[in-house]
Amino acid sequence: MEEEKKKEVYSVWALPDEETEPRFIKIMESLRSEFSGPRFDPHVTVVGATNLTEEEAKKMFQAACDGFKPYTATVDRVSTGTFFYQCVFLLLESTHEVMKAGEHCKKHFNCDTTTPYMPHLSLLYAELTEEEKKKAQEKAYTLDSTLDGLTFRLNRLALCKTDVEDKTLESWEKVVVCNLSL
Repeated sequence: MEEEKKKEVYSVWALPDEETEPRFIKIMESLRSEFSGPRFDPHVTVVGATNLTEEEAKKMFQAACDGFKPYTATVDRVSTGTFFYQCVFLLLESTHEVMKAGEHCKKHFNCDTTTPYMPHLSLLYAELTEEEKKKAQEKAYTLDSTLDGLTFRLNRLALCKTDVEDKTLESWEKVVVCNLSL
């Protein structure tokens, strides 16, 4: 009898280009040092937490990367959310290109979510009061006053194990990174 393959939680992230990434990391580290919260890499989630075996996840990820091109995103504004994983984030403009990227990846992972895709790049994961979130949002603008309208490239996709129950993120890991080519 074959042992059932273990399913784990996987997500797919679009990663910002190497020129912009340090700018986001600097803001994230500063917010984390003031408001606490776990360390994580800057990313735009294109496929949220999905239960798969590693084999299924890698196969779907490879298919999603195949022929997929880098794309451009533009920051609309620094925003705050209502739960831990969307505490303070850069809300991205829902351009055709950005929405198409989300749809492309979701299709390869057979994701039928009723929740509309909200492209964003999280700056801080934390449980904060509304007042603290507002302070963190203001701090992000203090650290980088030119975030609104910032355009950057997403030129890599990463398949990540992301157990959403683990709020320390210690179990999170990048399994495969794919450089997108023009």
